[in-house]
This record gives sequence, C-alpha cells and structure tokens, in this order.
Amino acid sequence: MGWTVWWTWMAAGLIIAIIELLVPAFIFLGIALGCFGVALGLAVGVLGGLSAPWLLVCFASLACAGYIVLRMAFGAPKGSVKIWDTDINDN
Repeated sequence: MGWTVWWTWMAAGLIIAIIELLVPAFIFLGIALGCFGVALGLAVGVLGGLSAPWLLVCFASLACAGYIVLRMAFGAPKGSVKIWDTDINDN
C-alpha cells in the first residue's frame, strides 16, 4: 500500500540524501535521485497505475541513470592520476 504513495518515496529520498551527507559515499545521491524521480512520477500521475514491482523497476532504472549522470558530471577529472617515478625505498 505504501509503495504507490508519492510521499513515501519522497521521504525515502530525503532519508537517503541525509545519509549521503553523513556518509559521503557518492552512491547514495544516485539512489536518492531515483526515489525523487519515482515520487515525481507518482505525484504527476505518470506512474500512478503501476504495481509495486514495476515501481521498483522504475526506481532501479532512475537510480542507475542518476548515478551515471552524476558520475559523468562530477567524477574524477581526466589526467588526475599521479604517476610515481621513484620509490621511497630507493636511497
């Protein structure tokens, strides 16, 4: 019953976003975006007729897409790998 209510997904997204602030692991933000996407879809009525398993599929797809977009936008810059020429044990 709670799976098809938009505010349930919004509350879950807020909780997961707070977890991202407390434990900066960068993966929780993509999951929170998936929750927010499903909440928006349910609030607008686009996902209103779907059952709980299909909402979970939509959530997983949106979370994966959100993580990929965030990784492309805020990932490590190219060429930031440090290459060491000497070893600290070579004296």
